[in-house]
Amino acid sequence: QVQLVESGGDLVQPGGSLRLSCAASGSIFAIYVMGWYRQAPGKQRELVANIISDGRTNYLDSVKGRFTISRDNAKNTVSLQMNSLKPEDTAVYFCHAVVGSVGYWGQGTQVTVSS
Repeated sequence: QVQLVESGGDLVQPGGSLRLSCAASGSIFAIYVMGWYRQAPGKQRELVANIISDGRTNYLDSVKGRFTISRDNAKNTVSLQMNSLKPEDTAVYFCHAVVGSVGYWGQGTQVTVSS
């Protein structure tokens, strides 16, 4: 089993910044992909960004240039730096990791962008 614990969600004003962090623990041999999804009320969960073990990244088009994903393979952590936040970024953000062929989810952290 793998556990993912997120932190960093908060209420922030439009244009502000937040940094989300996720730490993986448990039966980890190698994490292939780590990333962040989000789900807003009434909407489907969507991929925000992910990072492969070799450093390749993928981003949702609407966050390109504003969000940056990074990971520390030695510590099994992944972070999401979010700048220039917009009200439409409001959602519960979930950490996701793929270990072997199994995907794991964190419990989610709320990000609210509002004045």
